[in-house]
Amino acid sequence: MEYVYAALLLHRAGKEINEENVKKVLTAAGVNPDEARVKALVAALSEVNIDEVLKSATAMPVATAAPAPAAEQPEKKPEAKEEKKKEEKKEEKKEEEALAGLSALFG
Repeated sequence: MEYVYAALLLHRAGKEINEENVKKVLTAAGVNPDEARVKALVAALSEVNIDEVLKSATAMPVATAAPAPAAEQPEKKPEAKEEKKKEEKKEEKKEEEALAGLSALFG
């Protein structure tokens, strides 16, 4: 994971994600970089639009504290609940596909 973090840190800093920069970040973090892994990471990320991947990853629901219940909410139609569940399943499937593609890059 530290290799991915190094690449994300470089991306966030606006630096080019290349072998030399990834090695520098890993060394600064106290990790002895593995040449093969660094090369594989840089090669895999050369074809990835990191901004798009991050957008799709941040679109995932995050577990947060439940808000306080509102005073008397009108009852929703059962049909709306079913439609909402179908939409959520479609969204989850899209998110899983996007993450599966990303995880394939990093083994």
